[in-house]
Amino acid sequence: MKSLVNLCFISIVSCGITSLSAAESNSSNQNIYTTSSQHQHSKSKFNGCTDYGIKSRAPKFSAPPSQGFRHHSSSLLSKWFTPYHMVHDELVNPGEAVRITGKFDYDWFLHKDLEDEYIHAYIFGTGMTKWKYLGQYKTNRDGKVTVKVPGQTVGDYIIRMVVDGDHSMADGYISVRSPGRQAVLFDIDGTLTLNDAEQIGDYLGLSTATPFYYAKETIQAYRDKGYQLIFLTARPYWQTKGSRVWLRNTMQQADWHLRTNIDGEIFTSFKGHAEYKAAYIKKLQQEGINIVRVYGNASTDIKAYEMANIPKHETYILGRHAGKKDTQTVGDDYTLHYSSTVVNTPKANCKP
Repeated sequence: MKSLVNLCFISIVSCGITSLSAAESNSSNQNIYTTSSQHQHSKSKFNGCTDYGIKSRAPKFSAPPSQGFRHHSSSLLSKWFTPYHMVHDELVNPGEAVRITGKFDYDWFLHKDLEDEYIHAYIFGTGMTKWKYLGQYKTNRDGKVTVKVPGQTVGDYIIRMVVDGDHSMADGYISVRSPGRQAVLFDIDGTLTLNDAEQIGDYLGLSTATPFYYAKETIQAYRDKGYQLIFLTARPYWQTKGSRVWLRNTMQQADWHLRTNIDGEIFTSFKGHAEYKAAYIKKLQQEGINIVRVYGNASTDIKAYEMANIPKHETYILGRHAGKKDTQTVGDDYTLHYSSTVVNTPKANCKP
């Protein structure tokens, strides 16, 4: 269904999409399925801030036996094309139930949706010793499922969604935070990467997006100080997979909390970026997240942060829009900003 989207992406420098949809999926099968924890690791214990060790501590994962695809067309899709599945991250308060959306499609160009097929969902995270089965869901016409996750304690949780037909899978994350948790938010393209166009080569596998000098050290400093890291981008959902890889391999960070646009439709390619970002920031604020500092590069970033009532003295902009509308200038890279501002930022109040 998305055959035109990547054509837009390849021919245009920036193709962030900002249309949000409310597609729902049906849930069934409430039986509990768990996996063995015999290979559990003890690395990186939770310190009360962000549980970066959940992936290293996760027990060996075993999906249930495949029942095959419901449709022959899905079997051919899986056989011929590479999966580009993704799961959107969520951030909620302790004990708050949440719906987390998974999107399933195949091929880097076509992004053909996996329709009317079963998906298995699992959770593992802070304080758990086993993967827990959340149920079986069926994709809708857009290849989406919405999984209901019961409330959890403070910590971080992997939500793993597995296609029944071929066992291809995608991970998303739920971060459970108490109100008042302090966070620092970053845009990605042109803010952490040298320019917006670098996402094209990165997505096509032709090159790896180059970060600004000392951007990696800046992010790590905030992490060391205990701030919640939030990466909010107008990249369409089908760039989530590559975005997580870039954060992990190039920036040497955990690949969450990452929020990409929930849709990748061509019809909204050039509008709504500011509104999309502002709406998500407001959602985080309603959860009690205290976003103390933001970074961006575009005029739409400035507008979004302004709409979300982020103070101008904590709005840092790179590039040609730096300093506009009373925002703060980072500089040609992060070097001076790191030594003059980031190093002197006090530690976050994340630990209990």
